[in-house]
Amino acid sequence: MTRVIRFHQTGGPAVLCWETVDVPAPASGEVTIRQYAVGLNFIDTYHRTGLYPLPLPAGLGLEGAGVVEAVGEGVTEVKVGDRVAYAGGPVGAYAERRNIPAHRLLVLPESISFNTAAAMMLQGLTSAYLLRKTYRVQPGDAVLIHAAAGGVGLIACQWAKALGATVIGTVGSAAKGELAKAHGCDHVINYSSEDFTVRVRDITGGRGVAVVYDGVGKDTFMGSLDSLRAMGLMVSYGNASGPVPPIDLLLLSQKGSLFITRPTLMNYTALRADLVALGSELFEMVGSGKVRIAVNQTYPLAEAAQAHRDLEARKTTGSTILLP
Repeated sequence: MTRVIRFHQTGGPAVLCWETVDVPAPASGEVTIRQYAVGLNFIDTYHRTGLYPLPLPAGLGLEGAGVVEAVGEGVTEVKVGDRVAYAGGPVGAYAERRNIPAHRLLVLPESISFNTAAAMMLQGLTSAYLLRKTYRVQPGDAVLIHAAAGGVGLIACQWAKALGATVIGTVGSAAKGELAKAHGCDHVINYSSEDFTVRVRDITGGRGVAVVYDGVGKDTFMGSLDSLRAMGLMVSYGNASGPVPPIDLLLLSQKGSLFITRPTLMNYTALRADLVALGSELFEMVGSGKVRIAVNQTYPLAEAAQAHRDLEARKTTGSTILLP
């Protein structure tokens, strides 16, 4: 038996229930892990509200870190006793113990703690594929990163800076602006008091940025397009402010033959070789100190509903973890 967070209907944080369930022996290709830390991410709220539907009743959570307790038949990727971490699913991380396909696990370096791993895996692997695959940031590139003081934002700003980019970040308050600056942001724009499209043009001498990484969605989408240079790339990877409405593709040509993509971590890590490669890059960046992981909020797993309230109210910065 183990304790988990589940929900039986979609809705606000109050639908989250603290329940006891059985954990069966791992099936072929699976392992059982005892989790010591679980990551909180905005996509968890999309699952809870039904924006990204799940069969009900459902668990929540896409990342965690712990120790392998048992392995199923045919497992070769890990062994009992290994310290491991994962991101990207399957859903069900909000649990003390769980079964998970072994091919989704990465063995943790001893230098990285469970708390750090749970705080960084989804956001760190997201930053990895955004900066190294979706658009491969080059020295001298100007990049715009929305929600620069958020979990992905703080990692992506540091990583982009280490790659030699000029990093422009948007934030919602002066305090978050200071946090973003401390994590590699060259230019901070407070979108609650400034027009970020005007500031981006000022910063780039009127040219615009090579790429926009936009996890905010509806509220920033059109401004993001207006911040791009000709033939720039709009990367819409999240919907924190709501889903982006349909657009007329002619708009992309009118604004400079722009490119747009809506990537997901699961597509970029569907092959184990790609997952391992991105994980290795992430572990190297964190292990070298080029990227620091800010675990700024910690909640007991049983209080996941409060963590969701704070996340949706934008009261959090950096990464948040839940402790089973």
